[in-house]
Amino acid sequence: MRVLGIESSCDETGVALVGWSPTQQGRAELPRLLGHALHTQIAMHREYGGVVPELASRDHIRRVVPLVREVMQHSATTWRDIDVVAYTRGPGLAGALLVGSALAQGLALALHKPVMGVHHLEGHLLSPFLSADPPQFPFVALLVSGGHTQLMAVHSVGHYDLLGESIDDAAGEAFDKTAKLLGLDYPGGAALSRMAEQGNPKAFAFPRPLLHSGDLNFSFAGLKTAVWTQIQKLGDQAAAHFPDVAASTQAAIVEVLVRKSMAALAQTGWQRLVVAGGVGANAELRRQLSLYCQSQGASLHFPELSWCTDNGAMIALAAAMRLQSSVESAVLPGAFDVKPRWPLMARE
Repeated sequence: MRVLGIESSCDETGVALVGWSPTQQGRAELPRLLGHALHTQIAMHREYGGVVPELASRDHIRRVVPLVREVMQHSATTWRDIDVVAYTRGPGLAGALLVGSALAQGLALALHKPVMGVHHLEGHLLSPFLSADPPQFPFVALLVSGGHTQLMAVHSVGHYDLLGESIDDAAGEAFDKTAKLLGLDYPGGAALSRMAEQGNPKAFAFPRPLLHSGDLNFSFAGLKTAVWTQIQKLGDQAAAHFPDVAASTQAAIVEVLVRKSMAALAQTGWQRLVVAGGVGANAELRRQLSLYCQSQGASLHFPELSWCTDNGAMIALAAAMRLQSSVESAVLPGAFDVKPRWPLMARE
């Protein structure tokens, strides 16, 4: 069984192929990656300081077909070998999503194969299963991807309970907006983390929003305001203190994410934490979570760095795992339907 996955929700065009076969006991093995290709638009959008939706859509159109051909060639797969074509249905930029949907629907129609629309966040959520040390169900998931910061109790594929989420700015937005205040290039989050390596994380006592709220929700809008206020106080000397500002901002964000994650483990009584999404690539977050999980006797799972950002492998994998678990069946190709706003908890 082979699933071709197409990701085009924002500023990465990703294509991948996964496959699996039944074991001798009749159960299916974990899908394995057969081939993948990725193109990032970072260089194009850097000139504008952020993603320009129209440019993103046009670039997806240029890139996606050559990427599909590359994956097919490198995996030694013929068109008739494909069983299902999966694509990111949402959330994301409407025009960008339509590019992937149109190709998936058209390709499936030409091949007489079914299609499956995949939730982008579920792709991130299940991406650690691509790693060399995949987790086991159940687990607590910290999903930190772009405009989303969520803690979920993951019982099995398709069975998720929302424990807490961001009520305004997400962690990724806090990183990016602070980076913009410091004049750093897009993508700001990664640039801020690099600058933070040269600074003192205790230089400024930035707030830890909702740290003692008693729930598992997040709020980072006030942190951004506190950073802006501090920069104004520094005046003409601000630039000299930017590494300290970056380090102190990162320390505040990471502490909130770590403390809330540990509270989620305590609330569920589980001893397994999975971290997924772009912010999951942050080195300080990985370090702090590793220390806390080790002290609590909990296991910690991250996807490899290459699977933290958007990619086609996570879309193909999510579709394959839903098929394996009989949570969803692929359908005949039809309308180019996308859902730019699509809460994960309203997956169906």
